[in-house]
Amino acid sequence: MNSRMPWISELGKRGVFHVAGLYVLAAWVLVQVADMASGPFPLPNEALRLIWDAALWGFPIALIFGWRYDFTRDGIVRTDPHAEDDRDQPLRRVDYVLIIFLSLVGTAIFAATGLGVAKIVRSGPETLEEAGPHPPLAPNSVAVLPFADMSPGGDQEYFSDGLSEELLNLLARIPQLRVAARTSCFSFKGQVLDVTEIARRLRVAHVLEGSIRRSGDRVRVSAQLIHAGSGYQMWSQIYDREMEDIFAIQNEIAAEVVAQMKVKLLGEAPRAPQADPEAYALFLQARHVAHRVTADTYEQAIELYRASLSIDPEYAAAWAGLARVYGNQVEKGLRPSTDGHRLALEAVNRALAIDPDYAEAHAELAWIAMYLEGDLAEAARLFEHAIDLAPNDTEILYDSATLIQDLGRMKEAIEMKELSIARDPVNPRRHYNLGNAYLFGRRFEAAIDSYRTALTLSPELLGAHYHIGRALLLMGEPVAALEEIETESFIAWRLVGLPAAYHALGRFEEAEATLAELIEKYERDAAFNVAYIQAFRGETDLAFAWLEKAVRYGDPGLSEISVTPEFDSIRDDPRWMPFLEKIGKSPKRLAAIEFHPSLLDRG
Repeated sequence: MNSRMPWISELGKRGVFHVAGLYVLAAWVLVQVADMASGPFPLPNEALRLIWDAALWGFPIALIFGWRYDFTRDGIVRTDPHAEDDRDQPLRRVDYVLIIFLSLVGTAIFAATGLGVAKIVRSGPETLEEAGPHPPLAPNSVAVLPFADMSPGGDQEYFSDGLSEELLNLLARIPQLRVAARTSCFSFKGQVLDVTEIARRLRVAHVLEGSIRRSGDRVRVSAQLIHAGSGYQMWSQIYDREMEDIFAIQNEIAAEVVAQMKVKLLGEAPRAPQADPEAYALFLQARHVAHRVTADTYEQAIELYRASLSIDPEYAAAWAGLARVYGNQVEKGLRPSTDGHRLALEAVNRALAIDPDYAEAHAELAWIAMYLEGDLAEAARLFEHAIDLAPNDTEILYDSATLIQDLGRMKEAIEMKELSIARDPVNPRRHYNLGNAYLFGRRFEAAIDSYRTALTLSPELLGAHYHIGRALLLMGEPVAALEEIETESFIAWRLVGLPAAYHALGRFEEAEATLAELIEKYERDAAFNVAYIQAFRGETDLAFAWLEKAVRYGDPGLSEISVTPEFDSIRDDPRWMPFLEKIGKSPKRLAAIEFHPSLLDRG
């Protein structure tokens, strides 16, 4: 080895490997100490980055030092390049160990750097700062992290999550506050991250966190408000009360947050609505399971909402939540539209009879008018009223973007949904609906990207694989489309996709067989879908026949007729405009509906 690579022997003789090994060890200890110290004594990210950069840049300096100087009993002396002692001796075993060690370290650093660069290129919720420009950090911004469940049985997660969400909703009703969205806040649940890092990713100046400990009728709530810039507590408090005082606790925490953030309220501070404590706990549990968005959890949520209302029939929020689940079941094809429409309308009207100014109930009524009744003008009126009642509720504003979409104002709808994603980047529902907007806007590749992001966040999301296949079909890629549609877990959506995919591939017998199965199982609830399948396949007369059936069956899909891309092939047919006029969806009628909400400058 000495004869073939004398420079390695020279490095060993001069002790460069020893210096390099000691330097790497010392640098590693320094970085670890700095990282651990940033817990109790938070260091800015720039300081940690500076320490890491200094360690990297110091390495070549240490190597040069090791080459030029020797450590002797007489101190540090300059290496004599002409010294012949030990020059021809082979490398010692320790030198080989150090060479292997330094090679592994170099490989690890290279791999970590590559992964870091790839992470920045990919971007995502964990790299928001690298994803693009952001608005200046609002001083009155706050994130409410999910409170930890410290109950003896560890079985009160729904309660701790629910209390966190109720606090978030309460604070969001204050116009002077900018409150991070629930889904983004809850995405950090279970992750071991410093609060300052979470705040950086959520672009907020303050973080509210805490824990709950519930035992029988007693509840202990611990809450603390943290200043994100320094990582120091601004305020903390422990509330040890009876369950019946839970609403007072929420009000006190919200009031303290407002006081600590020095927010000047222009009116009276919002207060948590009162309810029976047991009914409230069941309400939180119902909402908790409904967030999982599966057929089973929707049924569980209905049972829990009903149980809550059996205890407190005047609980408006529970009635509105029940209405929402019924509507979601119709939207996902899990409940017949006529049955779901009736149940949702009954529930939301009960909520409004209890509280006529309940904004969420008015928004739910607007959604029913838009999606289940096809009355877009009435939906616009109801959404406007809901926004007037809760101008700071970005959830209501976001839902209204779907109405803008159905009115055919795709540029405006896409802008609102993109802005909503920027403020709530890990919400699968947001990405799924943005995918719909891109699909209806004929931006098929962008739609596929959004659906895939939604699936990454929620792998069991119903309908996402079908819609990816739908976009691929519209792009003229039937082979990839069929593969995607066949992976759709929900049979109704799978049956909607297969007849068009098989037809595009020339597999006509299979196309007819799957269409017949779709009609046999879902004729009344999929008439609109059958119509656009026929239009896609060039069967114009059949498409119009099924559109008439969709009207007769009250198919909610008709709300999307003005933007559905599969109908592009029949829009020049002389029957098209009269049909749109008959159902109140002609371009002239839609353009006359005045509705222009905006997410700009909202919390």
